[in-house]
Order: sequence, then structure tokens, then C-alpha cells
Amino acid sequence: MMGMKLPETYEIRMKSLLGEEYPAYLQSLEEPETLSLHINAGKISAEEFRRISPFELSPVPWCADAFYVHGDVRPGTHPYWYAGLYYLQEASASLPAEVLPVQPGDRVLDACAAPGGKTVTLAAKLQDTGVLISNDISISRQNATLKNIQRYGAGNTYVTGEDLNRMAEYFPEYFDCILLDVPCSGEGMFRKDPSLIKAWEERGPQYYAEIQKEIVTSALGMLREGGKLVYSTCTFSPEEDEEIILYMKKICPQLQVLPIAREGNFAHGILPGTENCVRLYPHRLQGEGHFTALLQKGEGERTVSVQSQRRREKLPEDMTMFMTHIHKQYDPDRFMILKDRVLYLPEEDLPYTGMRTVRSGLLFGTLKKGRFEPSQHLAMSLSTETFDRVVSFAADDPRTEKYLRGETVETETDENGWVLVCTDGYPLGFGRCSGTVIKNRIDPGVRKL
Repeated sequence: MMGMKLPETYEIRMKSLLGEEYPAYLQSLEEPETLSLHINAGKISAEEFRRISPFELSPVPWCADAFYVHGDVRPGTHPYWYAGLYYLQEASASLPAEVLPVQPGDRVLDACAAPGGKTVTLAAKLQDTGVLISNDISISRQNATLKNIQRYGAGNTYVTGEDLNRMAEYFPEYFDCILLDVPCSGEGMFRKDPSLIKAWEERGPQYYAEIQKEIVTSALGMLREGGKLVYSTCTFSPEEDEEIILYMKKICPQLQVLPIAREGNFAHGILPGTENCVRLYPHRLQGEGHFTALLQKGEGERTVSVQSQRRREKLPEDMTMFMTHIHKQYDPDRFMILKDRVLYLPEEDLPYTGMRTVRSGLLFGTLKKGRFEPSQHLAMSLSTETFDRVVSFAADDPRTEKYLRGETVETETDENGWVLVCTDGYPLGFGRCSGTVIKNRIDPGVRKL
């Protein structure tokens, strides 16, 4: 607890909630937090990552693609992080996206997305099909989401900064799956971030409960009949957890609370009708505090997505020549040229395009004085199988570090033109090769400092 004292009113609430488990909870707050990561299933399997991992790992019981990291290591500085092979994510926070049953082709909304850790998991589940809207009311916070989406190479996502009440007007019963990791009082994160204790004293559970009611009301209106929704918080307050679930059932009587497989030492919901919800306590498992509920709205069938007609763009000759090196199918109707940017849009158009948008789909590249330059986002969406000019350095090769810092590197390859620079076969970005010298084209915003 770093010497910080819990508020007396909070202690009283937790003693009432936990009973004889309360001393164990207090003890858990003195223990160090656990480091964990979630792999990018769109780039690498859990088995393959364990084989090549430079870290000592052990599995997170409730998430097949999440691992605890042991030892005095810094996974956020390793080349594999820059290659988008994993996202650093607290173990309990991996549960909501894990239990939302997203299928390829679905329409999915991550409603309170920033900084994007759950968005990238949902994007990997979609396998570059369907459509994912990653939304957060804060445009500035969505810049972090965009960086994570780019690093993962996810291209089927609209990154937006819209008010959910306004969204609900234009997306009635549209989504197959919705993830609501809502703003909350943060009680479950006191160990990880003690500064939240002061915030809790200033704005307690009731303040956030009112916000959560607005969010869930909008979300339920956007969920189709038969669609599924995950509601999650990182707090223990019944006002923000079980009472919100009961509120949702009141305004949407067809809502069912579905069971969640208890692979961890979870507790169940504490109010009648919420028994299928799960509570994650730090004294029961390796992770911070969390609450998660999986819900289904009635029994309706999923509708077939129909893509609207798009105007086919005339692509620059320089770009079409570059694309001869990509061995991957692109739908020509999904390209859009917006000023100097070339975008490859998600599989399905949206019924409403007036939202505040940070990025629509995959930034394929930019046009500079009529010449096409492929983007960092495109590089991260490719692989050694889909691009035919590849230079790959081992993770511990000094040239990998030099490339990540934006420096020119030398190679034994005698190529000319654009090359995909990789580490152990996983892309880091593009370079321009002239003989044995690679001029660095990694995005300055993702360079290693």
C-alpha cells in the first residue's frame, strides 16, 4: 500500500462485503502486483510464443492467450513488443474480452476503449473480417488506442471519439457484440495505483453509478436481439456492479446473465439474479480486483452483413507497382483516398459516418508529391509470407536496436527499393534499401527512445 491508509468508510464497506476474508484482502494489498502480458493471436499462437519467449512465463488460468511474466525483466522494451507480438495487460483485465464470444464477421463495439488493450484482442478475434468500432469519448486518449491498433496490425477497426448517447441514435440494434469496460471508482486497482484512493474519496461509487447507467442504457439500444454484451469494472462496489446488472435487466427484461467459466478462483455475484457474474479479488488470485458479467439480449438470430456500394478509387501507379510485392488479396472497392492518405476500409461500411473519427480502417500509405509511401500500419499488417522483400534480424542483433531507434542499418541483402524489416521474422516497419544499406522508414512515433 506504500504507506497509504484506506478510507474508513471503504474499510467498513469491504469488511461487510468480505467477512472473514477481509484480513486476507488487506494482506494482498501489501504484496507486489504481478506483471502479465496478452499475446497477439493474429500474429502468433500461444504455443509458438512460449517457444520463442525470452521471458519466464506461466499461464493466466482464465485466458488462453495471457501469461504472467516472472523475474526482473522489462517486456515493454523488447523487440517482440515493437513487433506487436503482445500487449502488456494486467491479468484480471484480460477476462472481459476473453469471455465476449466474438466470431469472424461480427459487428463489434468496444464502447469505452482507451487505451485499447481490449480492442486489440477483439480485433484479433475478428481475423480482419466484419467491423469493429473502438470508441472512447476522449479523442486524446484514443491516440493511444490508435498506436496499439497500428502495432498489432489490425485493419478492420474504426477508431472513434463519440458520445454513446449520440451513437445510439444511429446504430439501433446494430451490434452483435459489445464490450463495456466502464469508468468506475477503481477500488480493485488501489494496490496498482494508490492515487485512486484520493479520487475515491472525492468521487465515490454513487457518482460513477449514474454515469454507468447512462452508458448501459445507450449500449443496450445498440445491441441486436440475441447479441451478447460484457459489462466490466475494476471495482468492488455493488452499486457499480450487481446493481447495474439489475438495472439493465429492469430496462431490458429479455436480458439474460450467462454463466462464465470459472477457471480462476472467482467469487460469484452477491445479489439475487447476479449469481452468474464473477468477482476477482486480489487475495484469491494473481491479479487486481475486477467484476465481469456476460449478458445476452433475448434470442434473436444474427443478420447477414451487407456492404454498401463504395466508389472505386483510381489508385496511383506508384502504389499499384508497390502492391505487386504484396501477396495478399485486397478488395479494390475498399480503398479510399482522403487528401494525402490512402485508407483500406473495414469489410463493412457504417450506416452513419458523421462520427468524430481518428482512423477508418488501415492506413495503407501516404501520397507525397505524387509518390506513394507505405505506412507503418501497413508494415505491421504484413508478414514474411505476404511481402516478398524481407530483411530479418535476430532480436539480439545490434542492428535490430539500431533500426528501432530510427538509424540506418547495413545488411547482407543486395536489394533496391522498399523492404519489410523484421525481427526473427516478425515485422517492425519499412526501410528503403540501396545495395547493402537500409534507410530507416520506421514511424517516428513508434521509435525506441
